[in-house]
Amino acid sequence: MGFALTASDYAQWIARAYQKIHENGDYITSLDAATGDGDHWINLNMGFEKLVSIKDALASKSLFEAFKSISMTMMSVIGGSGGVLYGSAYMEAAKAVKDLEVLDSAALCNVLAAMLDGIMKRGKSQPGMKTMIDALNPAVECYKDCIARGESEAQTLKLVKKAAEEGALSTKDMEAVRGRAYYQADRGVGHLDPGAITMFYQIETLMDYIADKMQDEA
Repeated sequence: MGFALTASDYAQWIARAYQKIHENGDYITSLDAATGDGDHWINLNMGFEKLVSIKDALASKSLFEAFKSISMTMMSVIGGSGGVLYGSAYMEAAKAVKDLEVLDSAALCNVLAAMLDGIMKRGKSQPGMKTMIDALNPAVECYKDCIARGESEAQTLKLVKKAAEEGALSTKDMEAVRGRAYYQADRGVGHLDPGAITMFYQIETLMDYIADKMQDEA
């Protein structure tokens, strides 16, 4: 049993991701206060709140137009480097879905890989630098590996979610190479990166949304 995600599905996922991010505000802010300037959650929450407010419009668009709209919205609403990075991620995602009306598993993997590429290029960052990349990169690598091995889609969703979580948790032992934590004496070692955690939340809720959709359609 495969899945096919439409722009409407993606808009519904946005509401789910927003809820997860929103309800963990105190936790994310406490992480950010330890390593940064404490505004990561405020900015990201504001961005997703705006997306939720336009989700009906997003749902009616093609995937290409929806991703472009998400890109522009996040770039304009999210402050600091986060807005630029998320904007770049979704602009690359839009290019990856230009001729598609739905996303199957392989296409979704390509979308996540395109987002990762956009973030790394724009942020001049790599895995291991204690950023959101450290949650997204393992998820993408796991997804590619699952497809190559011929894993079932249900199992793939679980493994990708787990890879994102483990990647986010691995940031606790990393030294920051970017961001405010870089300027601290300990380079943020001993603290989780808030951007990696919120990226994990997004991957987690996306995989769960798809799993629920597949179950409903079974």
